[in-house]
Amino acid sequence: MIKHKILLAEDDLFLGKLSQKKFEMSDFSVLFLKDGVDVLSTAKKEKPEVIVLDLIMPNKDGFQVLAELKADEETKKIPVVVVSALGSEEDINKVLALGAKKYFIKSNVQLSEIIKYLQALVA
Repeated sequence: MIKHKILLAEDDLFLGKLSQKKFEMSDFSVLFLKDGVDVLSTAKKEKPEVIVLDLIMPNKDGFQVLAELKADEETKKIPVVVVSALGSEEDINKVLALGAKKYFIKSNVQLSEIIKYLQALVA
């Protein structure tokens, strides 16, 4: 079976590793980054099918990363799914306006729901 490649940007090491393991158990190949700085260059090099992006990260936050991804010819068509602890309507609207495909609030979602969404997205 062909594994779908996703790029996971999450600064929380425990949550990132847990998500990576669950995604891999669901037949995804995962590139895991803990910092927003490398997302654009990694996305250009690896061409993931989906990017799962946290908003609160060191050095470069998810808002900046999303804006860069959508402004770049090579990465603008890659769907970005935001998974963040931020839950304000303002943050959600900003992210969707920047071009994110979907917004999940960490405290309101199970990993299995995210996996189902990702599977449908790459199907």
